[in-house]
Amino acid sequence: MSRLSRRKLITTGFAATASALGLGVAARIAQRYGLVPPDHGGIYGLGETLTYASQRLLTRHSLAREFSRSQISKPPFANEIPPLNEAFKRLQAGGFADWRLSVNGMVAQPGSFSLDQLKRYPSQSQITMLQCEEGWSYIAEWIGVPLSQILQAVAILPQARYIVYYSIDPDWWESIDMADALHPQTFLAYGMNGDELPVGNGGPLRLRLPRQLGYKSVKYITHLTVTDSLKGFGKGLGSASPEAGYAWYAGI
Repeated sequence: MSRLSRRKLITTGFAATASALGLGVAARIAQRYGLVPPDHGGIYGLGETLTYASQRLLTRHSLAREFSRSQISKPPFANEIPPLNEAFKRLQAGGFADWRLSVNGMVAQPGSFSLDQLKRYPSQSQITMLQCEEGWSYIAEWIGVPLSQILQAVAILPQARYIVYYSIDPDWWESIDMADALHPQTFLAYGMNGDELPVGNGGPLRLRLPRQLGYKSVKYITHLTVTDSLKGFGKGLGSASPEAGYAWYAGI
């Protein structure tokens, strides 16, 4: 059976089961195919599971909408951020020359990358919309290196399933599955609108994930961990977001 016809069969069966036999049975089908989010155990667990499973089956390779240069917001909105810690201020005073992105976990070659090293990779850009769960949005040109290139450089192991990523603020962390990690629009962004990425917008480095709501595009990225399970991170819900009442998967 071809991959396409198999996916159509699973998707059709999943939808039919959800409507005809109930959400519980559909959730068990999602579990069978490994499409259960880490925050599935909460009060909205069934809904989170159905949302994640459906989007993975239907939109795994879809692209976020890209806009023309004339549609870039002027100026791009920089939402309020908490006071940055002393470690950030020291790095900022040095022009971020000592900023590092470290990568460890299920990789053959753990690495540490300076901003200059990241910029030596072939850069790409996208003009996409950042959409916040609070209702505001803006369009900007994001410039950076696809996350997939860095994961290739450290040689992720075949059993890897998730990427956990951390801000310089240790309480600010998220994770994504490999479908999003390897997606061509998932960037480590260091530039915006033809210039360096402003601190207010996450500079010097943020993850840009245009297929999910803005809180998944964590600012001030300093560390990535590649893993096959999220149970050992935080409260085991996949990120700080569900610990605060948001969904782990925030697809749009």
